[in-house]
Amino acid sequence: MPKESQMIIVSACLAGFSCRYDGKDNLCETVANLVREGKAIPVCPEQLGGLPTPRKPAGIFNGLGDDVLIGKAEVKTVGNGENVTVSFTKGAEEVLKVAKLFGVKKAILKQRSPSCGCGKTWQLDEDLKNHVVEGNGVTAALLKQDGIEVLTEEDI
Repeated sequence: MPKESQMIIVSACLAGFSCRYDGKDNLCETVANLVREGKAIPVCPEQLGGLPTPRKPAGIFNGLGDDVLIGKAEVKTVGNGENVTVSFTKGAEEVLKVAKLFGVKKAILKQRSPSCGCGKTWQLDEDLKNHVVEGNGVTAALLKQDGIEVLTEEDI
């Protein structure tokens, strides 16, 4: 029987990829080193879901990541309220496929992201303005549901 994988999933922005909504990165040298050493796979759920970079910032409307996954909440863009739920959900599902392919049991995801946020995420109010709230983004929620341990860059 093959040995369980030690490979982990990481948010690509933490590895230095310019994939944030504003076209910038959130470089975390510890995460970048894991990728360079071949111990981590960088992913951007929003790009995997088909969204461009740069793109409008988004937040979860009427709930949190788990609510999006069961159709009780949506992901919308700040200001104009464009519904991008399908892209966020598809991106989360693609990240889960990668995790399963490599037998990943742990992820390090960017905190305060509507996709990757673990413990804190962005939530839109009725005026379509974003606020940081306690809870998980869509990808973090899906990975946790599948039994994958999710940490943030602040946990390492």
